[in-house]
Amino acid sequence: MCARYTLALDLATILKRFLIHRPSPDFAPRYNIAPTQQAPVILNGGERSLNQFRWGLIPSWAKDPTIGHKLINARAETLTEKASFKRPFQRSRCLVPADGFYEWLAKDKVKIPMRIRLKSQGPFALAGLWDTWKDAEGKELKTFTIITTEPNEVVAPIHNRMPVILKPQDEELWLDPTAEIKYLTEALKPYPAEEMEAYEVSRLVNSAKNNVPQCLEPVGPESSQSLFGSS
Repeated sequence: MCARYTLALDLATILKRFLIHRPSPDFAPRYNIAPTQQAPVILNGGERSLNQFRWGLIPSWAKDPTIGHKLINARAETLTEKASFKRPFQRSRCLVPADGFYEWLAKDKVKIPMRIRLKSQGPFALAGLWDTWKDAEGKELKTFTIITTEPNEVVAPIHNRMPVILKPQDEELWLDPTAEIKYLTEALKPYPAEEMEAYEVSRLVNSAKNNVPQCLEPVGPESSQSLFGSS
C-alpha cells in the first residue's frame, strides 16, 4: 500500500526532469501528500502537462464518490481484472511525480514512520491511472490512483507492498495511448533496490495536517546515518 508520499522539490526541477510543457499554476512543495488531497499528475495530450487531480480514483460509472477513499491504490497483478481499473489501464494512464514515499515499520508494538527515496534524492514517476467522474449537476472531478507491486529488498522489511516506480525509459511508454498492455504490464516491477534507501522520520507525518519540511528530516539515534539500503 502507498498512502503517503512527497514532492518537495522545486517546480523548475520537476519541469526539467519530466519534460513538462504546461505546468500547473497551483504547484507547491508537498511534504506529506495524503489521500483525498489534490496532487500533481502528468498527462500526455500531445505535450506533457502538469495537472492537479484528487488522490483516490472515482470511476466514471460510480454512483457514490466515496468509493475513491478505497481506491487510492491499484494492485499491478489485477489491473486487467478489476472493473474500477480495467478501462483506465487501457486508456487513461498518468505519471505521479514524487521524490519519496512513507511507510510504517512495525517494531515492538510501535509503528515507526519511514521515508523511502532514491539514493540520488531526485524525483521519480509513480505509475498512476486517472478517471473523470461527474456529479448529478454535471460537474467534473478528476481523480487518480497509484499502482502498487511486490516490495524490493529495501521496502520488504518495512511493508509488503510498494508503489510502482517507473524506470525513466518506461515513462514515455506509460503515457503512450497506443502502448500494448503486455508491454505496460512488464513495466510494473519493483524498482531496483540498489538504487533506493529508507530512513526514519518524525511522527509528524502521522497526521495529514502536517505539511512541513520537518516531515522529511531523519530522526533516531543515528539520525541521517540510520538508512536501510545505504551501503
